[in-house]
Amino acid sequence: MAAGLPAMAIPRLLHATGFSKKNGFSPDIAPGPFQPTRASLQHYEVPEWFRNAKFGIWAHWGPQSAPEYGDWYARNMYIQGSDQYQYHVKTYGHPSHFGFKDIIPTWKADRFDPDYLVGLYKKAGARYFMSMGVHHDNFDLWHSTYNRWNAVNMGPHKDIVGLFRTAALKHDLKFAVSDHLWISYKWFSTSHGSDLSGPEAGVPYDGQNPDYWDFYHDINSVHTHLSWDETGIPESWKAHWFKRIKDLIDQYRPDLLYCDGPIPFEDWGLAIVAHLYNSSYQRNGGREVTAVYTSKRQEDSLVGTCVLDVERGVVDTIWPRPWQTDTCIGHWHYDVRAHYKTPKMIIDMLVDIVSRNGNLMLNFPLPNSGMLDDRELAILQAITEWMQINSEGIYDTRPWKIFGYGPNSQPAKGTSFNERNRHALTADDIRFTTKGKSLYVFFMGWPSSLQLHIPQLGREHELSPGRIIHVRLLGYDDAISWTQQPDALVVQLPATAPSTLANALEVKWS
Repeated sequence: MAAGLPAMAIPRLLHATGFSKKNGFSPDIAPGPFQPTRASLQHYEVPEWFRNAKFGIWAHWGPQSAPEYGDWYARNMYIQGSDQYQYHVKTYGHPSHFGFKDIIPTWKADRFDPDYLVGLYKKAGARYFMSMGVHHDNFDLWHSTYNRWNAVNMGPHKDIVGLFRTAALKHDLKFAVSDHLWISYKWFSTSHGSDLSGPEAGVPYDGQNPDYWDFYHDINSVHTHLSWDETGIPESWKAHWFKRIKDLIDQYRPDLLYCDGPIPFEDWGLAIVAHLYNSSYQRNGGREVTAVYTSKRQEDSLVGTCVLDVERGVVDTIWPRPWQTDTCIGHWHYDVRAHYKTPKMIIDMLVDIVSRNGNLMLNFPLPNSGMLDDRELAILQAITEWMQINSEGIYDTRPWKIFGYGPNSQPAKGTSFNERNRHALTADDIRFTTKGKSLYVFFMGWPSSLQLHIPQLGREHELSPGRIIHVRLLGYDDAISWTQQPDALVVQLPATAPSTLANALEVKWS
């Protein structure tokens, strides 16, 4: 049975390819319980694997990683005066003569070992892994049927998505892939410009060469200031986007498809979502839909349809449906100048997000070679060590009555990109998760008093679960002293913390 659909409803929804045409729109999608309409897709239910996984790792990688000089390189190298333009001119030459197409052969991936990488991610506690599919640079990282600009034909001459998928399956991780393509038509328009001043003023960048318009696009205007809407995007590009992403789904059968933005182009985008779900339904023998689609528009996910993704931020409460944060330890594409998040920042984010009913998708950007740098490996090791102690309070959990409390518990206003204004969590910041008859109490620092007072677990507190019969410190073999007083659960901690990062109690009650 399709997730969230009563058995009697399915016969009325079968054969999505037979839905009524609107203005001649009739995409070729897999038959199944979902039609490419919001009314149909609102019946979608988030699968249990995603609710339980909590932690995924992403490899944000591609030809823009070759210069190792940060995100959006392929766009910004064509903006005169930008940091990446100046680096490009100094390193490769002027973009009128050495464009982004010429960067592609320099992406070597000569140390790329997907089995090793995904094995590290699995050891660090990831339950799902995401490969880049195609970024705004219009370069497919798979053996694309509809785009000659792909990683098998050019650059590393490797099926990056396919190799990562094989490794994910070997290590028993769910496999995800990311789509950033829809906005490429406007994003890449800077390649059609030229310098406004200097010795190369007026000399067209290589994007104006019609021989390469299947890469840089055939456009009418340059969007120096990018607006994230569909204004000016022709129907032909929308149809081409649909074919490319459908090809990605059909060849690699992802468990999760991430969209860098809202569901694109309404009808075309809803058709991709329905195709993803119906394909999953078929692979599962018509029993259930286990695929996930993420969108960054809250309205897309409030009633069925898909999962909310929040870029570099968190929601401000317990979200009623499972959701995901996607963020990075540094810059999205590898940057030799980047400052990385500390292990404490990452673990604090993970616990905070899980307490609010979310998952964390964490990007470790790969350098040109495809091998993580030493700082990234050290961060992965710290996450690994923490997960070995505390993962039982993360995996398979659900939110409690409140996500937690403390002086730094409310995120900055908004959702997306509010992580930049977050305050460091301390021993006074508490987070809760639940699993079965266990309540996990995470405290985000080790109190100097060696005592914890948790008011919500006092006998007379309105949130109290009842009479507590068991309290255990995760990662500590000996019993600890505790008492449930009317106004608080009071716990005496040992002198040494099991972890140098957040620690957790398991609490049970009668």
